[in-house]
Amino acid sequence: MPLVVRIEKAEPPARTDALETAARAVLVLLTDERAQGEGEWAEAVRDWQDARIRKVVRRARGAEWRKAETLPGVTVDGDGAQVRVFPPVPLDGWPKELAKLQVSGTDLDDPEPVAAVTEPALPVLWLNPDLAMSAGKAMAQAGHAAQLAWWELTEAERAAWQDSGFRLAVRTAARERWAELSGSGLPVVRDAGFTEIAPGSATVVADHPALRSRL
Repeated sequence: MPLVVRIEKAEPPARTDALETAARAVLVLLTDERAQGEGEWAEAVRDWQDARIRKVVRRARGAEWRKAETLPGVTVDGDGAQVRVFPPVPLDGWPKELAKLQVSGTDLDDPEPVAAVTEPALPVLWLNPDLAMSAGKAMAQAGHAAQLAWWELTEAERAAWQDSGFRLAVRTAARERWAELSGSGLPVVRDAGFTEIAPGSATVVADHPALRSRL
């Protein structure tokens, strides 16, 4: 699944905003009517979900971003971030407008300290504190975590999350909590090891309150 994050030189998005927007973008595409039933994206989405839910994040700015927006997909806005997500396609079949975009260069920062999550009902995607990931890599992992949580929810729980606009937070777990979180029974993303980190590494835990209540 291709995701493109808009990174303009003058106003790059904050890292956490980009991660949260990418996670929401995955859910928005999965629930788009074109990805459902007999929709035009449905077969591609089903085939992809039956295989490996790999996601690749690339960056664009200026004319590159405008070209990406002309391709079939969905743009999701965060506080300042913009992410466009596209229906799944084989890596060797990417449209030329996306294939030429760079994977590198997605190192983003949070200019201000990120607030702690204090709302018990807010789903949180917890990043492994012991793994160093570029923003692009972390965006893909956050998208995986959101999708794993989605798969485990009931229809009513999915509807409630969708009605909220897929509200969620992405935070780095405290080291003293990571072992507890990753062994709690909540969905855990384990990376295939194609880029940046070792195969099998646990990258994100999806802490959705509906799933937590069933533990």
